[in-house]
Amino acid sequence: MTITKESYNNVNFCLKCGNVMLLGDDREGKMRPQCSECGWTFYKNPIPASACIILNDKNELVVIKRKYEPNAGGWALPSGYVEIDQTPAECAVDEMKEETGLDGEVLVQLGYDTEYSPIYEKVISFGFLMKITGGKLQAGDDAVEACYVSFDELPKIVFPSHIKFIGIVKALYSNEND
Repeated sequence: MTITKESYNNVNFCLKCGNVMLLGDDREGKMRPQCSECGWTFYKNPIPASACIILNDKNELVVIKRKYEPNAGGWALPSGYVEIDQTPAECAVDEMKEETGLDGEVLVQLGYDTEYSPIYEKVISFGFLMKITGGKLQAGDDAVEACYVSFDELPKIVFPSHIKFIGIVKALYSNEND
């Protein structure tokens, strides 16, 4: 993705001193808004998110039908944006509870992936394999529906990073059973 003037349409005033921001090349030669007074540079970074791979004792996967945009009505892993006071792993534990009613803990981080977002332009998603420690599966705050499905019966998943994380776990479990 190339940074364009449109990427910074809403960056008009300096967050440090309040003066006008001007778009120009920074010290790295990249186009970014810079303050006309104090010289502060605005960096637009990806938004972090966490996604949960939750398996029951039959190795069925939890998926949710999304209530809100992006991709309202689409199927996804339980997931959400990392809050300023959270680590990605803490976010995964919170999103698991909020979206599925299940209590859990992180077993292992599966990796990360970046993808386009219609809201934030770019998201960096961290995938976590989770262990269920309690609760009962039910649709939570951001979900219309939550259910267990086998890997062979997965609905169409709307986020490319979620598809990647599912593929990692599917490969791990199929190698384990060979």
